[in-house]
Amino acid sequence: MAKVFTRLLYIIIISVLTVACRQQQQPQTAARCLEEAEAALAVDSIRQGETLLRKATQLAEASDDWHTNYIAHQRLAEALSQSNPEEALRLMRKALAVYEQHPDNERNYVILLDYAGTYAAQVAFTTEGSYDEALTLTRRAYQIAESRQMTDLKCQTLTSLANIAWAKEDYRQALDYGHRAEAAATADLRPGALQVLARSYLSLNMLDSAETVYRQIDPGDDVHLAYIVQSSLAKIALRRLGATEVEDSVDEAFGQIEGFYYKALEQKDEYYQETLRQETENQQLAYRSKMYRRTLLVTVAASLVVIIAIVLAARYRMRAQRQEKRQLQQEAEHQKTLLHQANEVVTFLQGFILERTEVLKKLNQSGDSLIYLSPHEWSEIERTLNAIDGNRFANLREQYPKMQEDDIRLCILTRLGLSNRTIGNIYCITVSAVQHRKLKLKKEVFGETNPDVTLEQILKIEH
Repeated sequence: MAKVFTRLLYIIIISVLTVACRQQQQPQTAARCLEEAEAALAVDSIRQGETLLRKATQLAEASDDWHTNYIAHQRLAEALSQSNPEEALRLMRKALAVYEQHPDNERNYVILLDYAGTYAAQVAFTTEGSYDEALTLTRRAYQIAESRQMTDLKCQTLTSLANIAWAKEDYRQALDYGHRAEAAATADLRPGALQVLARSYLSLNMLDSAETVYRQIDPGDDVHLAYIVQSSLAKIALRRLGATEVEDSVDEAFGQIEGFYYKALEQKDEYYQETLRQETENQQLAYRSKMYRRTLLVTVAASLVVIIAIVLAARYRMRAQRQEKRQLQQEAEHQKTLLHQANEVVTFLQGFILERTEVLKKLNQSGDSLIYLSPHEWSEIERTLNAIDGNRFANLREQYPKMQEDDIRLCILTRLGLSNRTIGNIYCITVSAVQHRKLKLKKEVFGETNPDVTLEQILKIEH
């Protein structure tokens, strides 16, 4: 009986070892590799995404998976478009060649043509070359989108044509394409169409039209777009004042902020790379542990090894989670620092613009003498404040339509930080009368009875 049991035990061990040796990981397909690449790019891991996309193109060509082939080439070109536009254009030409030999979806064809035209325009802009290829590709994309009634792609290709015309400094043509793109824009494409339209107005020095369009753009959660809008509005205000040197300083300041932003993305990429490496090592360790458990399943030693492995894995996981939490907290603090620096830049620029307005110079130089501001001067200072302060007083007029014009002007003077004596010189009243008017405005209009809350604080909250 003991011999039979021993033979049976040997057979079980050999069977387990045979199954363990035969078990192999599933081969990676081009489509699976493309999914992993897009997941990496979604978390800003550019280098890992590029590596996986190149592997996806190789696997797709080897397996004749033409759809994945041209999609992977397009994604790789998109990932390289900022750092290497020439390589991006070469990849898009390859994607178009693959699609045209094996067409499967005309909508994808329009997208490929539009991307290729955009990258050709980038190359022409950086090398000061011809835009003929860019225009040919993008116009072909627009013709297909228009003939097939693809509304979103029609808007996208018109926006691309507007950008190309702007790069060629044909601002009137860019304006025409921009209007047509806006007319066809869906909700998600509208900010892009409005952006190129406003930029064309600004290039033509049509400041009022440019400001109107910029104020129609809703950046949502797009921090980069929000800074583009704010910096452009600041430049418009500066250009009205003729402060061209300060306009260059604005561009430099926002360029530094963008540098901080892209540096944060690089740090995030490095963190993702390390996390991905650790996950790969963990997967390999888990696979070896699984094979080891199968091999020693019939023995008491296997049970002990499994228990130890589980304990170690749990401790390692807890340690890794604590480390990840610390890194996320550090990243959050870094983002707070960047936002604080950006706010300081915006506050400095607002004060700088106000100090150079003629009305504020007049107010600061009047001393104790009576001050008279014409309706035009009141309008100028209010328009300047709206431009640099997020439409503060336009919103105040809308929110409190029954406010008297004198109350609005008192709020404007308070926002400018003028002393009660200076305000009294404007209204020809005493300092105590100014204080009384502020107290009355605070109670009757804004409904604030707390004596510790000032009118200045209320205006900040209302904004």
